[in-house]
Amino acid sequence: MILSVAGVHFQYPSRPVLRGVSFELPEGQILGVLGVNGAGKSTLLKCLNKILRPEMGSVLLDGEDLLKMGGNEVARAMGYVPQKYGDERLTVYDTVLLGRKPYIRWAAAESDYQIVERVLQVMRLEDYAMRPIHELSGGEMQKVIIVRALAQEPKVLLLDEPISSLDLKNQLEVMDLICRVVEDQGLSAILAIHDINLALRFADRLLFLKEGRVYALADRRAVTPRVIREVYGVEVILQEVQGYPVVIAVNGWKGREEENSDENVR
Repeated sequence: MILSVAGVHFQYPSRPVLRGVSFELPEGQILGVLGVNGAGKSTLLKCLNKILRPEMGSVLLDGEDLLKMGGNEVARAMGYVPQKYGDERLTVYDTVLLGRKPYIRWAAAESDYQIVERVLQVMRLEDYAMRPIHELSGGEMQKVIIVRALAQEPKVLLLDEPISSLDLKNQLEVMDLICRVVEDQGLSAILAIHDINLALRFADRLLFLKEGRVYALADRRAVTPRVIREVYGVEVILQEVQGYPVVIAVNGWKGREEENSDENVR
């Protein structure tokens, strides 16, 4: 296992968030982390790369304790794509070059520039290199932030809701990009995500958080309607459409159905 997480606890001053979270992540897999708002998905990712310091537990990467590493060491091992990012007036090239910061002492070396050019080319963004990032669309910007994380040459990518503000086309493009990166670069990835259907489509395994604990950890083909109901409190049907698992909620507001029914009676 490339990553082993055991008994991670974390709490904010107002409330506990993570209560003994444990799981393992094999090399070359994408793990989708799901749960209701406030379940601890973003907090878990921040604990894994020491943005937040767990009160208890261990995070081992290839057998080494990440929680005992310095900041630059962690950044070389874990590429982090945050949920929100600043609106700096930088070019795409300079933004990706920031991913080399954990390796740079005084100034960027020729090898750093070569790595930036390589990841831009691999991700097919070389034509965007001199564009200011504040002029990019949401989908383009998200791809650039992922490429910046790749410039760190990490073993694990941590992605905090990378598609939450994107339209359907860009959601699919970004998820395809993540899958391609994991496969081509030999990485592993942990993806905090709200969309269950996209998680079922793209992640290898799904980890469901409930009340700060791991409620279920299963291969995407082994997820059941019962697990979704007990985590989200929503009755669902789980069907397969053209080879893809699809979750359909079966409870909720029925005003439109009632309206149509009244029109039929009239």
